[in-house]
Amino acid sequence: MRYAFDNDLHIHSKISLCSGVPEQTAERMLQYAKDNGLKTICVTDHHWDEDVPGATDWYEEQNYAWISQIKPLPTAEGIRFLFGCETELDKHMTLALTREHFDRFDFVIIPTTHMHMKGLTFDVEQDNPADKAVLWVKRLEAVLNMDLPFEKIGLAHLTCGLIMKSSREEYLQVLEMISDEDMERLFTKAAKLGVGIEINCSDMQFADEEADIVLRPYRIAKKCGCKFYMGSDAHDPGYFDIAKQVFERAIDYLGLEESDKFVLK
Repeated sequence: MRYAFDNDLHIHSKISLCSGVPEQTAERMLQYAKDNGLKTICVTDHHWDEDVPGATDWYEEQNYAWISQIKPLPTAEGIRFLFGCETELDKHMTLALTREHFDRFDFVIIPTTHMHMKGLTFDVEQDNPADKAVLWVKRLEAVLNMDLPFEKIGLAHLTCGLIMKSSREEYLQVLEMISDEDMERLFTKAAKLGVGIEINCSDMQFADEEADIVLRPYRIAKKCGCKFYMGSDAHDPGYFDIAKQVFERAIDYLGLEESDKFVLK
């Protein structure tokens, strides 16, 4: 059976400092779920645990007290509305969420591809396609080697443009430079751990001629037995208007079936 678009586990609210859009409320998220027949949604505002040193001023403000302002979440029959977060991984491979504080959340997404924060997630001299390809592997591997509750973790936007912001051409070069062997090794481990692989709305807005490059990691992940969830990564309601169309296209491109779906217990 074809994968049914019935989940969105990566949504930001107006509380995330990169959003700040007054209309991006929990109530608007719930309406999006109703409009699209979604069974599970999750708010995942950016978060740096107050017990983890090294936060920038931007991240320091987004502690647990800050992101908890959105609770209590509204409810509707037939819809699970979960409280999660998008944490961070710095250049020292330190996760910005303590192991003990995972229990605060229903779901946690980890962005190994936030390779646009110079000095925080990578060193300035590494801002080139060859080094970014190496970092893609090292950062993902670092997370997979951690002692974490992977059954409630998603790996966010593995092919996002933040990997290499200088140009679309160099961004695609980075993806092409990552070997099949490295991807197979990492995704085989990810499948065994049970971590979710995100199909991100922004990542999936590729040109048809770019499909083979952008989708290669997901095709390999699927072959390795990984499970997938959808993430609009919405920062404003405009994302909700395009999410279904983008996700349906990605599902068709990848040939995803219900058996490929990541399901939170």
